[in-house]
Amino acid sequence: MRDQEHVETNSRQGFAQDFSNMDNGVPQPVTMSPKNWAGGELNPQDAWLPLTESRKGTIYSTTFHLLCSGLGIQALLLPVAFVTLGWAWGIICLSIVCSWKFYTMSLLVRLHESDSGIRYSRYVHLAVTAFGPKLGMLFALFPAMYLSGGACVQLIIIGGGIVKLLVRTVCKDGATCDPNSMHGILCFFVFMFMAICVAEYFPNLNSVAGVSVIGTITAIVYCTMIWTLSIGKGRLNDVSFEPPAMDSTMESFSSVLNSVGIIFLAFRGQNVILEIQGTLPSNPRHPHCKRMWSGVTISHVVIALCLFPLALGGYWVYGNKVPFANTEVVKAVSQFHAQKISQFVLELLCILVLINCLTTFQIYGMVVFDNFEMKYTIRKKQPCPRWLRIVLRLFVGGFAFFLAVALPFLGRLSPLLGAVTSVPLTYVYPCFMWNYIKKPKPKGVIWCTNMGLGCLGVVLSALFVVAAAWDLADKGLVANFFKP
Repeated sequence: MRDQEHVETNSRQGFAQDFSNMDNGVPQPVTMSPKNWAGGELNPQDAWLPLTESRKGTIYSTTFHLLCSGLGIQALLLPVAFVTLGWAWGIICLSIVCSWKFYTMSLLVRLHESDSGIRYSRYVHLAVTAFGPKLGMLFALFPAMYLSGGACVQLIIIGGGIVKLLVRTVCKDGATCDPNSMHGILCFFVFMFMAICVAEYFPNLNSVAGVSVIGTITAIVYCTMIWTLSIGKGRLNDVSFEPPAMDSTMESFSSVLNSVGIIFLAFRGQNVILEIQGTLPSNPRHPHCKRMWSGVTISHVVIALCLFPLALGGYWVYGNKVPFANTEVVKAVSQFHAQKISQFVLELLCILVLINCLTTFQIYGMVVFDNFEMKYTIRKKQPCPRWLRIVLRLFVGGFAFFLAVALPFLGRLSPLLGAVTSVPLTYVYPCFMWNYIKKPKPKGVIWCTNMGLGCLGVVLSALFVVAAAWDLADKGLVANFFKP
């Protein structure tokens, strides 16, 4: 009991010190009160912020949020992992990572609310509670911000590429119009403009539930279309399932680790699970933990049903000829099967991917909006006015657009950055946080399982960093600054 009280005190003081009002240079903790708004919320400030101002979520809204944030274009790279791993090890690794992700999700769902009623609706807040103010911020702040803000930048890059591909498809590579009429920067701007226009209409995370439904449908449809179209139109000629020849042992070692890393990074969305659970009302008769767990279970099963056929079907069709970039997979369908698939289907595929990127932007962008508004509400002790919300979202969109134009090669750095951010945050921290907060019996089954998975995740994260860095050093990086 003392341990739990110490953890909650650490949460109130540590997290609040970092995101708190400054009084004469001294951080002051956010005022906590037993005021009961929307059922059991102890921090009144949460009623002003985009992630938590609406606690009217349902099982359905959370399920679609989880599906939209967890199922995306990064899954199209899964066949690439099978090129090196092969059928057996590819399926084994995909199954293990899928189970591991499901387990850590279950830990986060149960860590969302403490026994005293404090709800951790932000990943950084929970990390500070578990590890302390300094270590919590050190471990979780950059990964959480990169996986939300960085995701917005990546979505602009991918979405801009899809816009360009759609224009080229409509123009039939110059047969009906000029496919170069929209250059890279303009394509990025078009996507960013659409994404921010949509964001301006939705004040909080719960309000984008309908958008998440659209995003979920488009993701499931285009994932299914890609592997069914590929299989239906037949396997490519001279397809081989033999791993590519490597010049050195280090190259083989790096290739295997990068392939495993692709599988680890294919499962995303862990950084917004607590935020999504924060949209559910707190009711003693109907605990939000059970409703969230239902949403997690349903969404994870659906994601697995999409990823496994995509990985297996894509590898069966393309073998070692599978493209090595997520947007290139969409191009491959049009290039390899252009004579067998109608132009309408190709255009529909591009539109589905584009819509999915726009809808996913709303979820990850909401975390960034929340962070900016939090700083304002702490300083002013009042909700953010409507006009300022519009300005902040325009600023976030403009800054993300600038980064996308300045760093169009950011996707090439994803394996390295993902190993530093996504792997620990998804597969490591939940295990350690459970042991620090819940204090299971030392050397018991739960304690050993969490310590074992956490330590294994740390080792794998380090190995992924080494492999990604070596791959960059070996193959080089085309740093086309401001040349998308």
